[in-house]
Amino acid sequence: MNDDLSWMLDSALEIPGALHAVLISADGLLMARTQDFGKDDADRVAAAMSGVQSLSRSLAFFCEDAGQRWRQTLVEFDGGWVFLISAGEGAYLGVSASPDVDMQDITFRMQQLVGQLGKALTTPPRENLGVRS
Repeated sequence: MNDDLSWMLDSALEIPGALHAVLISADGLLMARTQDFGKDDADRVAAAMSGVQSLSRSLAFFCEDAGQRWRQTLVEFDGGWVFLISAGEGAYLGVSASPDVDMQDITFRMQQLVGQLGKALTTPPRENLGVRS
């Protein structure tokens, strides 16, 4: 797990009511998780969120235009919310929250995170320039 990405995800939990956050690939693989969330549970969430995103994207025609781009899925439970948004090419950010979370604050923070994550995910790895072949 990438510690830099996990640290970024942890900032989502600064919003009162935010519980956990995960970064997943489009094929359902866990890329990063908040430090307080167990890996096994995060793997299960990653797989499920990939399916949720796929199902959500298939409903674009219901808004009269099948070509519309998917932006967000929101799921409400008795005990809270699950937010899922695009985090760049082939990645999604998911956050769970308690029922009393300020929805505007959490979605704003998620959008901020997507900007930060996009930069982190597209930055090429550093090479050891001191080693010559």
